[in-house]
Amino acid sequence: MGDGWSALADGTRRAIVSRLAEGPQAVGQLAAELPVTRSAVSQHLKVLKDAGLVSERAVGTRRIYRLNPTAVAALRDQLDTFWQRALASYVDVAEQATEESP
Repeated sequence: MGDGWSALADGTRRAIVSRLAEGPQAVGQLAAELPVTRSAVSQHLKVLKDAGLVSERAVGTRRIYRLNPTAVAALRDQLDTFWQRALASYVDVAEQATEESP
């Protein structure tokens, strides 16, 4: 599994993830909503798949892509951890400034 944060660094991949959050879609459906070719969408989906953020299943000759809820939840947990640390640091600084005030 690759790095989900690196995979999401690209705006097109974030747009794909946003569309997949609405539900599973085929490459053609995604490409129709984005300003890139089907081939480019396929390449972006490969990066997202390698990062573990999406999965695919074959339906006839089409591939249907969907978000991997476990991987997305793991990213959210990491973001929540970063946010909690930032808030705790802010509280520490604010309390220290209050204690040092005359």
